[in-house]
Amino acid sequence: QVQLVESGGGLVQAGGSLRLSCLASGRTSSNRAMGWVRQGPGKEREFVAGISWRGSITFYADSVKGRFTLSRDNGKNTMYLQMNSLTADDTAVYYCAAGPTSGRMITTAKDYSVWGQGTQVTVSS
Repeated sequence: QVQLVESGGGLVQAGGSLRLSCLASGRTSSNRAMGWVRQGPGKEREFVAGISWRGSITFYADSVKGRFTLSRDNGKNTMYLQMNSLTADDTAVYYCAAGPTSGRMITTAKDYSVWGQGTQVTVSS
C-alpha cells in the first residue's frame, strides 16, 4: 500500500511562510487524488486543499484561499503545500492524504482513504 510522510512543519511567526512536503512511497502509481487536511487544538479535521492526480485541478478551503498553494510532482512522488501569510488560526497538525485509486477529485476530508502521520505547524503571535 502507498505510504505518506509529511515534512516541513515547524514554528513560524504570524505573517510568515512554510512549505510542507508529502513524500509517497510504495505502490504510488494509482491515479490518486491527494490533498491536505488539518486538525487544530480541540477542533475537528478540516479540509485544507486538494489536487487532482494530474495536478491541473486544485481546490482550496475558503479559509486558506489566496494564501496557500498546492502542487504535486508525480515524478518525485511528492506533493507540496506552500503556506503564506500564516496566522494563529493556521496552527494545526497537517496531514497529507490520498484518495482511492479511482483518481476522483476530493474536496472533503472524509473522502480520503490514506493518511500520513502529520506534521505540526505552529504560528506564533
